Amino acid sequence: MSGKEILVDTNIILYLLNGSDTLEGILQGKDIYLSFITELELIGFKNITHKEEQQITHLLNDSSIISLNARIKEKYIEIRKKYHLKLADAVIAATSLAFHFPVISADKQFKIVKELNLITYQHDINREK
Repeated sequence: MSGKEILVDTNIILYLLNGSDTLEGILQGKDIYLSFITELELIGFKNITHKEEQQITHLLNDSSIISLNARIKEKYIEIRKKYHLKLADAVIAATSLAFHFPVISADKQFKIVKELNLITYQHDINREK
């Protein structure tokens, strides 16, 4: 690990795809990692346009996708039992902990997971395009 790695939550990807200059600055020069659950959430959106699908595909191709493995499963069980997070959030938290990557999210639910190296993003529609 180089210290440039960051795990990115699904909501951050959506803000980024909607043109968040702030997020572009934060993620610039970082090695972007996504949980397989984020990949599934992104490609499974209802009523997605062809342009949005192309943007998502491009972004996924430029990111490293982390698949489910034994370490993530172990951390998932711990997180789920201790904090009662929803499945997707527990998988993302477990992935962050298993790989020792900070996670960036706008989801305030992650704040309860004390073990996480969490970068909380607060979206401000007045600051973005």
